Amino acid sequence: MRSFSDSYRAAGVNIEAGYEGVKLMKEHVARTMIPGVVSDIGGFGGLFAPQLAGMTEPVLVSGTDGVGTKIRIAQLMDKHDTVGIDCVAMCVNDIICCGAKPLFFLDYIAIGKNEPEKVATLVSGVAEGCVQSGCALIGGETAEHPGMMAADDYDLAGFSVGIVDKPKVIDHSTMTAGDVILALPSSGIHSNGYSLVRKVFNVEHANLELYSEELGSTLGEALLAPTRIYVKPVLRCMEAVTVKGVSHITGGGFFENIPRCLPDGLTAKIEKAALQTQPIFHMLQKLGNIPEHDMFNTYNMGVGMAVIVAKEDADRAIAALDCGAYVIGEIVEGDERVTLW
Repeated sequence: MRSFSDSYRAAGVNIEAGYEGVKLMKEHVARTMIPGVVSDIGGFGGLFAPQLAGMTEPVLVSGTDGVGTKIRIAQLMDKHDTVGIDCVAMCVNDIICCGAKPLFFLDYIAIGKNEPEKVATLVSGVAEGCVQSGCALIGGETAEHPGMMAADDYDLAGFSVGIVDKPKVIDHSTMTAGDVILALPSSGIHSNGYSLVRKVFNVEHANLELYSEELGSTLGEALLAPTRIYVKPVLRCMEAVTVKGVSHITGGGFFENIPRCLPDGLTAKIEKAALQTQPIFHMLQKLGNIPEHDMFNTYNMGVGMAVIVAKEDADRAIAALDCGAYVIGEIVEGDERVTLW
């Protein structure tokens, strides 16, 4: 007997649409399969057998996050195939900061009305993020919330688990004054500060499809550009040199995130003129009359991740990262944590 419930459907939940969504997303999930995946999607739990050969003291590292109100841009543009990349990026970019290689990812979609094609499109973005970070999408959940969310509304969150050998954990134990700070370029605003973005650009009434010469794209395309994933570059860098610190520049910008990888008594001295800041940030600051401090305390300003290495290792690190990395400053003695000059 097939599974269905007319009573539940009358209450606004279509369980058959959920089954159709799982069917449609399986081709996307298949792209993420890596050694270690034990279970197929659709079970009660995702099974993964990590490869521990060569590790002396394996440590699991987890991270969880959502996409935030950037999702509203996707809804206004009716473009849902990239926010899944953001969701993965916000998790895996966190766990790579301590040197952990992501193993698997699970997502959670809350949606007003379960439209199988839309859900599958959302999952296609999650799968792409997993491919970019080298991890497997081994499960997830879609929850239909009639009466709590409008039919077209949805939210997307997830979490990832990675692994690192304890002796290879990136910490700040060897960081010293004279080390250099490398910027890994962002793709734009990434997934932070979108409540302010939406207010400044008045997105509910703006023409997001209008092409901007300054941006080299439409406003909507610039705002929806998916978060860059830095897992593979950082793993390559770890093979080439000793990485002394990594900061994922998310909400809180430079002032909150860079200090998280610094020991007491050291300050990150950053040269503002060295930053390769995209036009979208300048447009946002000018239109919103946002003070410079607030910009650096909210947005990545073109730097999606900062990596700290010894000065003599900088060239090798930049070559290994192979993502357009460049020097933006140095570590100095002091208690200010971050200074911009």
